[in-house]
Amino acid sequence: MTTEQVWQEFHPKLKQFVLKRIPDEQSGEDILQNVFLKIHTRIDTLRDEEKLQSWIYQIARNAIADYYREQRTTTDLPEELVLPEEPADDDAVKELIPCIKTMVDSLPNDYREALYLTEYEGLTQRELADRLGLSFSGAKSRVQRAREKLKVMLLDCCHFEFDRRGRVIDYQPKCACCANQVGCSSNACHDDKTCLSRTPGSS
Repeated sequence: MTTEQVWQEFHPKLKQFVLKRIPDEQSGEDILQNVFLKIHTRIDTLRDEEKLQSWIYQIARNAIADYYREQRTTTDLPEELVLPEEPADDDAVKELIPCIKTMVDSLPNDYREALYLTEYEGLTQRELADRLGLSFSGAKSRVQRAREKLKVMLLDCCHFEFDRRGRVIDYQPKCACCANQVGCSSNACHDDKTCLSRTPGSS
């Protein structure tokens, strides 16, 4: 398959994929052109055409990650971390859900309980206080500390990309051990080898 054939087949979906993750159309178009050039110069290195789609989308993901690194917007999570809930529409968020749950499970009991009750069962912090017999300020503090611990774990594992509302739209493992499912720098990943199911070349 020639570069032109590849581009004709994948360009519409690639454009949608990129523009969903980039805040302005012009930057998105620039990234698309960069992706096209990389496909053109590297297509001879692809040994298995059945992996063509995964290969193309990995090039696009890398180009998007490079863009955000240049913008210096991939180093921090939002102050108010919102855990994704199933079902999720975005593939990146779907991939993160098992890892996040593993990290939550690795927290000390008090923090784990606070996050599960508020994030997964939908309790307000006041309802949490009533459930656990805490003061409102005590419940609020416990949730905040749990979020902060989870935030540190996530930042140890990945660079994140966000949309304009601060929601996670994509991520890149910081190290090969994360990407290859053999743990990462967070305690949760050392304890559970299933963290971060994305492998190089997946889409």
